[in-house]
Amino acid sequence: MTTSTPPPDRPQQRRSRARTILPLALAAWAVLEIWLLTVVARAAGGFTVLLLLVAGFVLGGAAVKRAGRSAWRSLAAATQPAADPTAAEAGTHGAALAMLGGLLLMVPGLVSDAAGLLCLFPPTRSLLRRAAARALSRRRPYDPGSLGDLLQQARTADEQVRIHRPDGKIVQGEVVHHPEREDPRPRR
Repeated sequence: MTTSTPPPDRPQQRRSRARTILPLALAAWAVLEIWLLTVVARAAGGFTVLLLLVAGFVLGGAAVKRAGRSAWRSLAAATQPAADPTAAEAGTHGAALAMLGGLLLMVPGLVSDAAGLLCLFPPTRSLLRRAAARALSRRRPYDPGSLGDLLQQARTADEQVRIHRPDGKIVQGEVVHHPEREDPRPRR
């Protein structure tokens, strides 16, 4: 007979609400897309639905290509010494939402096409950008070592780099303070 120590009791981790709801939401979204496509196919015909899907894919591809070029230009402008960091950041975020809009257009379905068009339309894009910034600023801290923690560290590093960017001159070093050498004149 062999004896061994029982395995250590590990505390059970609760699944986050997002990890529980996200698969259900994706399944409900897929069912809604399929149902809506069948309703439109009955009303307008299958060929019309096919044309809508192909047009969405082509327009989405063009939007992603344009957003990628815009993001690349914003990145190139941000690396220039006299660049305005806030303008480059706004251009990058606008390009990210435009790219998301293009990707949503490429996904087959009418609901995703509507969401993609909202991301591409400039007034709604600025509303979405502000709402996302507010939501990200309210988030609680991430667990150490998680992807969110990594992104938060990258965002903090980016902010620190932007602080020193105006003249581009940073001198690394330390300040040594010698109180006995401060002022050779006697105090009165």
